[in-house]
Amino acid sequence: MNKHILLSGLLISVLTLLFSQCKKKNDDSYRFDFQFITENYKPLNYTENSILTGLAPDILKEVCDRLNIPFEVKVLPWDQGYDLAQKTENAVLFSTILTEGRKDLFKWAGPIASLDWLFYATSQNPITLNFLEDAKTVGKIGVIKDYSIEQFLVSKGFTNLVYCTDNIEAFDKLLKGEIDLFPSDKITAEAALAALNKSIYNVTPKLTIRTDLVYFAFNKQVPDDVVADFQAEIDRLKTNGTLLTLYRKYLNSSDFPGTLQIYTEQYPPLTFRNGTGEITGFGTDIVSEIMKRNHVYADIQLSSWSNGYELALNNPNFCLFTMDRTDIRESLFQWVGPIGTNTTYFYTKAGSGIVITSLEDARNLSSIGTVSSWFSDQYLRQQGFTNLVSDPDPTILTKKLMDGEIDAFVCSAVTFPDILKGLGYLYSQVDPAFPLMSSDFYVAFSKNTPSTTVNQWQTAFQSMKTDGTYDAIYQKWFP
Repeated sequence: MNKHILLSGLLISVLTLLFSQCKKKNDDSYRFDFQFITENYKPLNYTENSILTGLAPDILKEVCDRLNIPFEVKVLPWDQGYDLAQKTENAVLFSTILTEGRKDLFKWAGPIASLDWLFYATSQNPITLNFLEDAKTVGKIGVIKDYSIEQFLVSKGFTNLVYCTDNIEAFDKLLKGEIDLFPSDKITAEAALAALNKSIYNVTPKLTIRTDLVYFAFNKQVPDDVVADFQAEIDRLKTNGTLLTLYRKYLNSSDFPGTLQIYTEQYPPLTFRNGTGEITGFGTDIVSEIMKRNHVYADIQLSSWSNGYELALNNPNFCLFTMDRTDIRESLFQWVGPIGTNTTYFYTKAGSGIVITSLEDARNLSSIGTVSSWFSDQYLRQQGFTNLVSDPDPTILTKKLMDGEIDAFVCSAVTFPDILKGLGYLYSQVDPAFPLMSSDFYVAFSKNTPSTTVNQWQTAFQSMKTDGTYDAIYQKWFP
């Protein structure tokens, strides 16, 4: 076995490291030669005492040992590695976040980690961020070129971005007041701050931006069966406890992404986190019972709807619930259910005198509130509505309705009573003036989830309907 062989050289003033550590047998070597590329991004991948270490390199070493692949890795700045991986036919880039923009640029094996991106400010900074749009008014936001979060912010129209070389430089600028915010995950923030002899308590998270999943990204020319070999080995590390051990070692957490990702949103009473921190609700009970019957043990993650929806569009082996099944979404997902029916109304404030008997009546109102990440908002925009007041938070729109700031609010009947109750209002204080649409809601799976998995879930759901379990869950939440 080759032990920590290091070749060093100067490349555009950046140290490029070459490591070799895995088993290599001349008579039984793997059938494909790789060029592995990474960056310094502690604790996922980093050099320490001239040795490449971290969560991803340790995973790669395990895969290399199993498949008899030499462990040789170039360490480059991210933008250089990202560019090289797309130009080199046998390249594998890690640790790489799978996004909509990158999805078709590489082939993917994983996920090996999940990252929650947060906007960090100094602890003395009094800035308040309630929504992503609020950050556009901040003076300067530090970013690193070609990071997924930089690409995301650019796609959302941010123009107040300041480019930094790496996380350490970015947090140094943040602490010196040269930038106002920096997006990072907590574990990486702790590592970068430690390198500056600072603590995570010197900064404060101001807003959770999104959750991303981390993979090994393969050049498009790498054969599918080679990527499949990597995926099989990663899945083995998940089931035999190795990834759990590595996750605890490097990320101080046991919440690693399993072979199936299951996400939901805060949407009571269908899905929500209750006062004791438990994710519960009608849809959650349905999904939990299906998993129990199929002997699946996966944690349910709570996310914003827009983030969960994007993850479901892009990531394999991904489950998102509950989702209305619409014409636009029909071919984008695979479906288990239906588990219920939902009607969306134009709600008005009781006693307002506003009458809606048709879509044309609604079109002629001064203002209609819509939740920006919900299908009803997309639908009305497609119908040419120009009087929409959108916000990602339905509670804000509810307050606007009750304060007379908007004429109507488009919301689903299944969740509006809970929203009103949480704000101290009664359902009798609003009128469901006109139904916009009715649709069935389902458990949705990404298109590249194996059909066998989807069929197993549908079969388990049908058995729940047959033996009365579904009815019992329904009566629990809708007595």
